[in-house]
Amino acid sequence: MFVYYILAAIIVAADQFTKLLTVQNIDLYEIVEVIPNVLSWMYIQNTGAAWSILEGQMWFFYLVTIVVVSVVIYYLQKYGKQSRLFSTALALILAGSLGNFIDRIRFEYVIDMVRLEFIDFPIFNIADMSLSIGVFLMIIFVFIDERNEKKKH
Repeated sequence: MFVYYILAAIIVAADQFTKLLTVQNIDLYEIVEVIPNVLSWMYIQNTGAAWSILEGQMWFFYLVTIVVVSVVIYYLQKYGKQSRLFSTALALILAGSLGNFIDRIRFEYVIDMVRLEFIDFPIFNIADMSLSIGVFLMIIFVFIDERNEKKKH
């Protein structure tokens, strides 16, 4: 189970490192093309969630993050040995939550930088990717678990 906390710590470190590199090397709102018409880096300071939803509602984000992190740690401790998929999903959700929480505490905004050029999608960061993948894996786990329960009965 300890390995899932290490995974989360590595992701948080990678998230914070890429944010540091972004702030040090890219001006606010500057666009750096990585793969033409596909991917670029653009430094923004997001005071909300995806698409700037709930912009400026820091206390809401603090509260939600504390609840999410507490629940994730509880489930990881209680059920972490039962399923690798479930535990990996929890570790990714934990990492993503903490990565953006660190920014909100330090700056009162989240540093985002990854920009997909080929679709209208919010600019995001490693913490956002970790959260999204974690939620996706959790959905897969729930479907698999439900199917297994139906097979038992």
